[in-house]
Amino acid sequence: MDDNTLQRARLTLTSYLEENKCRKTPERYAILEAIYGMTGHFTLEELGNKMEKDSFRVSRATLYNAIHLFMRLRLVVRHDFQQQVKYEACFQNDNHCHQICTICGKVVELNSGAFAEAVEHVKLKRFHKVGYSLYIYGVCSVCQAKITRKRTKTKLVKSNKKHRNE
Repeated sequence: MDDNTLQRARLTLTSYLEENKCRKTPERYAILEAIYGMTGHFTLEELGNKMEKDSFRVSRATLYNAIHLFMRLRLVVRHDFQQQVKYEACFQNDNHCHQICTICGKVVELNSGAFAEAVEHVKLKRFHKVGYSLYIYGVCSVCQAKITRKRTKTKLVKSNKKHRNE
């Protein structure tokens, strides 16, 4: 993420903390910088490891509380990908489309104007939308190729057994 985006995210956090008379702790800002320094999706464990690598140890509770604050401020978005929760920096990027393989769990972010256009034209009653997440579940090409090879091998084995028995 670029420095300008990080600075605007820091300003959003500072404004919130000042308006709500909360402490501006170095941990909160360090966690925010670590998040905006990461690429793509991450788990709390991965974030903790990055913080430790950057010589800034914080407790899991501090990470958890900061993440929840950042989600309220819409600086971070939470994704529930099948069996794992992941997070992502999202300042000025409220719309997310993902394809998720139901076999290997691989997640690919999609940038499709068609999805954005379709959602933009949806009229919602008594609701102001500010963003969306779309999850498309299926089987990736790598897993599909493995399934096809396995089926072919199984058919071949059955065919060979049939010919031996004749």
